[in-house]
Amino acid sequence: MKIIRSREFVANRAWGAELVATIPNATVRLHWTDQPYHWHVNDGEEVFVVMDGEVDMHYRQDGLAQVVTLLAGDLFFADSGDAHYACPRGVARVLVIERAGSE
Repeated sequence: MKIIRSREFVANRAWGAELVATIPNATVRLHWTDQPYHWHVNDGEEVFVVMDGEVDMHYRQDGLAQVVTLLAGDLFFADSGDAHYACPRGVARVLVIERAGSE
């Protein structure tokens, strides 16, 4: 059993993570960041949950760039092949569930 207080989590670098669980073929990681992540496309589904802070999630839909601000408690689902990147507004803690081996 493990208890993690996400608001207290700090990593030694942007997007540093603590592995929470490895579910068959998936990982659950708590990330800490104060820097944006780059545009990328996952080779599997991804669930992105803002635990603390605010994150502007940039994504492409029907070829058009979009952005939505995610607050603590909000979830973002990216299907396989969806282009996206996250840009925190200050410090943020984010739970990411994705295919094992994804970065």
